[in-house]
Amino acid sequence: MATTKLLTDAEVEKIPAVKAVFDDIRATRKSDFVNNFWRGLADDPAALKRIWEQLRAVMVADSAIDPLTKEMIYIAVSTANGCSYCVHSHTAAARAKGMTDAQHGELVSIIGLAGQTNHLVTAMQIPVDPQFEVK
Repeated sequence: MATTKLLTDAEVEKIPAVKAVFDDIRATRKSDFVNNFWRGLADDPAALKRIWEQLRAVMVADSAIDPLTKEMIYIAVSTANGCSYCVHSHTAAARAKGMTDAQHGELVSIIGLAGQTNHLVTAMQIPVDPQFEVK
């Protein structure tokens, strides 16, 4: 159960600042669907706008990292942070961008391996090799 109100489309229509962001979400994604994350943020129109603009700048804008790789990174970070909602939503986004079952399987293996080795290095307090440090 959400800890904040999830605005309906009827409620959004009455708040011009929220409607503008929802319209942009729909146009950017070429879909009528606006997911619950944005509906929850809509209780705070300024935060909704700010976070949507950040997401567009990082995840939607052309960049050196292709869209599928961005989604796969988002899945890995969301897994590390324990955000089930983001794991689900970005897995769906990655699949929509062409992620195959084989790629998903490899991604999950990499996430699991990284978690394991990160914990081991942290537990053993292994010092960083000088060759890995930025000079």
